[in-house]
Amino acid sequence: MRLPVLSSRSLFLVLPLVLANLAAAQTPAAANRFEKNVLAYEAADRAAPPPQGAILLAGDSQFYRWKTLHDDLPGYTIVNRGIDSFQLHDLNHYVDRLVLPHRPRMIILHVGGNDVHNGKSPEHLLADFQTFVTKVRAALPGVPIAFSSLTPGPGRWEEADRRRAANQLLKQYIATQPGLLFIDLWDAMLTAGGQPREDLWVEDRVHPNHAGYLLRVQIMRPLLGQPDQKSP
Repeated sequence: MRLPVLSSRSLFLVLPLVLANLAAAQTPAAANRFEKNVLAYEAADRAAPPPQGAILLAGDSQFYRWKTLHDDLPGYTIVNRGIDSFQLHDLNHYVDRLVLPHRPRMIILHVGGNDVHNGKSPEHLLADFQTFVTKVRAALPGVPIAFSSLTPGPGRWEEADRRRAANQLLKQYIATQPGLLFIDLWDAMLTAGGQPREDLWVEDRVHPNHAGYLLRVQIMRPLLGQPDQKSP
Protein backbone atom coordinates (compact mmCIF):
# COMPACT_ATOMS: atom_id res chain seq x y z
CA MET A 1 0.00 0.00 0.00
CA ARG A 2 1.31 3.40 -0.91
CA LEU A 3 1.65 5.75 2.07
CA PRO A 4 0.30 9.31 1.73
CA VAL A 5 2.80 12.09 1.28
CA LEU A 6 2.40 14.88 3.82
CA SER A 7 2.67 18.47 2.68
CA SER A 8 4.99 20.89 4.44
CA ARG A 9 1.94 22.52 6.05
CA SER A 10 0.75 19.16 7.37
CA LEU A 11 4.18 18.45 8.81
CA PHE A 12 4.17 21.86 10.50
CA LEU A 13 0.95 20.93 12.30
CA VAL A 14 1.53 17.23 12.91
CA LEU A 15 5.22 16.96 13.88
CA PRO A 16 4.92 18.95 17.11
CA LEU A 17 2.01 16.79 18.23
CA VAL A 18 4.07 13.66 17.63
CA LEU A 19 6.92 15.07 19.69
CA ALA A 20 4.52 15.96 22.48
CA ASN A 21 3.20 12.40 22.63
CA LEU A 22 6.73 11.01 22.77
CA ALA A 23 7.55 13.29 25.68
CA ALA A 24 4.34 12.65 27.61
CA ALA A 25 5.61 9.56 29.41
CA GLN A 26 8.42 11.60 30.98
CA THR A 27 6.22 14.45 32.14
CA PRO A 28 4.89 13.26 35.54
CA ALA A 29 8.29 12.32 36.97
CA ALA A 30 9.84 15.57 35.77
CA ALA A 31 7.03 17.71 37.08
CA ASN A 32 6.76 16.10 40.53
CA ARG A 33 9.73 18.11 41.82
CA PHE A 34 7.42 21.13 41.70
CA GLU A 35 4.69 19.51 43.77
CA LYS A 36 5.56 21.54 46.87
CA ASN A 37 5.22 24.78 44.90
CA VAL A 38 1.80 23.77 43.60
CA LEU A 39 0.66 22.67 47.06
CA ALA A 40 1.72 26.05 48.43
CA TYR A 41 -0.38 27.86 45.83
CA GLU A 42 -3.34 25.60 46.56
CA ALA A 43 -3.02 26.25 50.31
CA ALA A 44 -2.92 30.00 49.68
CA ASP A 45 -6.01 29.73 47.49
CA ARG A 46 -7.90 27.90 50.23
CA ALA A 47 -6.91 30.49 52.81
CA ALA A 48 -7.80 33.44 50.60
CA PRO A 49 -9.63 32.35 47.42
CA PRO A 50 -8.48 34.50 44.49
CA PRO A 51 -11.13 36.10 42.29
CA GLN A 52 -12.48 34.32 39.24
CA GLY A 53 -12.17 36.13 35.94
CA ALA A 54 -8.73 37.59 36.62
CA ILE A 55 -5.75 37.76 34.31
CA LEU A 56 -3.69 34.67 35.07
CA LEU A 57 0.09 34.65 34.72
CA ALA A 58 1.66 31.20 34.44
CA GLY A 59 5.16 30.03 33.65
CA ASP A 60 8.67 30.27 34.97
CA SER A 61 10.85 32.46 37.17
CA GLN A 62 10.30 35.62 35.15
CA PHE A 63 6.76 35.65 36.53
CA TYR A 64 7.58 34.01 39.86
CA ARG A 65 10.09 36.78 40.66
CA TRP A 66 7.84 39.65 39.55
CA LYS A 67 7.29 41.08 43.02
CA THR A 68 6.21 44.55 41.84
CA LEU A 69 3.49 43.14 39.59
CA HIS A 70 0.50 44.81 41.23
CA ASP A 71 2.29 48.16 41.49
CA ASP A 72 3.35 47.95 37.85
CA LEU A 73 -0.17 47.11 36.63
CA PRO A 74 -2.47 49.03 39.00
CA GLY A 75 -6.17 48.48 38.60
CA TYR A 76 -5.88 45.00 37.10
CA THR A 77 -6.96 41.86 38.93
CA ILE A 78 -4.05 39.49 38.35
CA VAL A 79 -3.26 36.04 39.73
CA ASN A 80 0.39 35.03 39.42
CA ARG A 81 1.16 31.31 39.30
CA GLY A 82 4.77 31.40 38.12
CA ILE A 83 7.18 28.75 39.42
CA ASP A 84 10.96 29.03 39.37
CA SER A 85 12.63 26.73 36.78
CA PHE A 86 9.31 25.67 35.22
CA GLN A 87 9.25 24.28 31.69
CA LEU A 88 6.22 23.97 29.43
CA HIS A 89 5.78 20.25 30.05
CA ASP A 90 5.71 21.01 33.80
CA LEU A 91 2.95 23.54 33.25
CA ASN A 92 1.05 20.99 31.16
CA HIS A 93 1.32 18.49 33.99
CA TYR A 94 -0.19 20.95 36.47
CA VAL A 95 -2.61 22.85 34.24
CA ASP A 96 -5.63 21.30 35.99
CA ARG A 97 -4.42 22.69 39.31
CA LEU A 98 -2.59 25.91 38.45
CA VAL A 99 -4.69 27.32 35.61
CA LEU A 100 -8.17 25.89 35.11
CA PRO A 101 -9.57 26.38 38.66
CA HIS A 102 -9.14 30.16 38.38
CA ARG A 103 -11.35 30.43 35.30
CA PRO A 104 -9.39 33.49 34.15
CA ARG A 105 -10.51 36.00 31.55
CA MET A 106 -7.05 35.86 29.98
CA ILE A 107 -3.97 33.66 30.35
CA ILE A 108 -0.46 35.02 29.82
CA LEU A 109 2.47 32.64 29.65
CA HIS A 110 6.13 33.29 30.09
CA VAL A 111 7.84 29.94 29.74
CA GLY A 112 10.20 28.22 27.33
CA GLY A 113 13.56 29.71 28.21
CA ASN A 114 14.36 26.80 30.54
CA ASP A 115 13.22 24.37 27.85
CA VAL A 116 15.73 25.76 25.34
CA HIS A 117 18.42 26.00 28.04
CA ASN A 118 17.91 22.29 28.71
CA GLY A 119 18.31 21.34 25.06
CA LYS A 120 14.76 21.20 23.74
CA SER A 121 14.22 22.13 20.12
CA PRO A 122 11.86 24.87 18.90
CA GLU A 123 9.62 22.10 17.51
CA HIS A 124 9.43 20.45 20.93
CA LEU A 125 8.54 23.78 22.51
CA LEU A 126 5.77 24.33 19.96
CA ALA A 127 4.42 20.84 20.61
CA ASP A 128 4.22 21.49 24.34
CA PHE A 129 2.52 24.83 23.73
CA GLN A 130 -0.06 23.14 21.50
CA THR A 131 -0.70 20.63 24.27
CA PHE A 132 -1.27 23.47 26.73
CA VAL A 133 -3.71 25.18 24.37
CA THR A 134 -5.61 21.92 23.81
CA LYS A 135 -5.94 21.33 27.57
CA VAL A 136 -7.15 24.86 28.22
CA ARG A 137 -9.52 24.96 25.25
CA ALA A 138 -11.24 21.78 26.44
CA ALA A 139 -12.29 23.49 29.67
CA LEU A 140 -12.18 27.22 28.81
CA PRO A 141 -12.81 27.48 25.07
CA GLY A 142 -13.17 31.25 24.85
CA VAL A 143 -10.24 32.41 26.98
CA PRO A 144 -7.45 34.26 25.11
CA ILE A 145 -3.97 32.82 25.62
CA ALA A 146 -0.94 35.07 25.16
CA PHE A 147 2.58 33.69 24.86
CA SER A 148 5.44 35.99 25.89
CA SER A 149 8.47 35.53 23.70
CA LEU A 150 11.69 34.10 25.00
CA THR A 151 13.99 36.90 26.10
CA PRO A 152 17.61 37.73 25.14
CA GLY A 153 19.19 37.68 28.58
CA PRO A 154 22.94 38.36 28.29
CA GLY A 155 23.65 35.48 30.68
CA ARG A 156 22.31 33.04 28.08
CA TRP A 157 23.24 34.89 24.93
CA GLU A 158 24.98 31.79 23.57
CA GLU A 159 21.45 30.38 23.11
CA ALA A 160 20.32 33.36 21.04
CA ASP A 161 19.96 31.51 17.73
CA ARG A 162 17.82 28.76 19.26
CA ARG A 163 15.74 31.29 21.18
CA ARG A 164 15.11 33.33 18.04
CA ALA A 165 14.11 30.17 16.16
CA ALA A 166 11.70 29.16 18.94
CA ASN A 167 10.15 32.63 18.98
CA GLN A 168 9.71 32.62 15.22
CA LEU A 169 8.11 29.17 15.13
CA LEU A 170 5.68 30.02 17.93
CA LYS A 171 4.87 33.42 16.43
CA GLN A 172 4.08 31.85 13.07
CA TYR A 173 1.84 29.21 14.61
CA ILE A 174 0.03 31.67 16.88
CA ALA A 175 -0.73 33.92 13.89
CA THR A 176 -2.76 31.07 12.36
CA GLN A 177 -4.92 30.41 15.43
CA PRO A 178 -7.89 32.39 16.78
CA GLY A 179 -7.67 33.46 20.41
CA LEU A 180 -3.88 33.16 20.62
CA LEU A 181 -1.58 36.17 21.03
CA PHE A 182 2.18 36.64 20.82
CA ILE A 183 3.93 39.20 23.06
CA ASP A 184 7.22 40.03 21.35
CA LEU A 185 9.82 41.18 23.89
CA TRP A 186 12.95 40.24 21.95
CA ASP A 187 13.83 43.29 19.88
CA ALA A 188 12.94 45.77 22.61
CA MET A 189 15.50 44.10 24.88
CA LEU A 190 18.33 44.56 22.38
CA THR A 191 20.60 47.53 21.70
CA ALA A 192 20.65 49.27 18.33
CA GLY A 193 23.60 47.00 17.53
CA GLY A 194 21.59 43.83 18.19
CA GLN A 195 23.17 42.93 21.54
CA PRO A 196 21.37 42.35 24.85
CA ARG A 197 20.68 45.49 26.84
CA GLU A 198 22.63 45.12 30.07
CA ASP A 199 20.42 47.65 31.88
CA LEU A 200 17.40 45.31 31.99
CA TRP A 201 18.80 42.46 34.09
CA VAL A 202 19.76 41.64 37.66
CA GLU A 203 23.25 40.49 38.54
CA ASP A 204 22.79 36.98 37.14
CA ARG A 205 22.03 38.54 33.70
CA VAL A 206 19.21 36.00 33.23
CA HIS A 207 16.32 37.49 35.20
CA PRO A 208 14.91 40.97 34.54
CA ASN A 209 15.26 43.85 36.96
CA HIS A 210 12.48 46.36 37.55
CA ALA A 211 13.32 48.24 34.34
CA GLY A 212 12.96 44.93 32.48
CA TYR A 213 9.54 44.33 33.99
CA LEU A 214 8.41 47.87 33.19
CA LEU A 215 9.44 47.30 29.57
CA ARG A 216 7.31 44.14 29.56
CA VAL A 217 4.36 46.15 30.92
CA GLN A 218 4.78 48.74 28.18
CA ILE A 219 4.65 46.05 25.49
CA MET A 220 1.86 43.86 26.83
CA ARG A 221 -0.37 46.55 28.37
CA PRO A 222 -2.36 47.20 25.13
CA LEU A 223 -3.46 43.54 25.10
CA LEU A 224 -5.00 43.66 28.57
CA GLY A 225 -7.95 45.93 27.93
CA GLN A 226 -9.09 48.48 30.47
CA PRO A 227 -8.36 48.02 34.19
CA ASP A 228 -11.23 46.42 36.08
CA GLN A 229 -10.61 48.44 39.26
CA LYS A 230 -9.97 52.07 40.07
CA SER A 231 -6.33 52.47 40.99
CA PRO A 232 -5.48 54.62 44.03
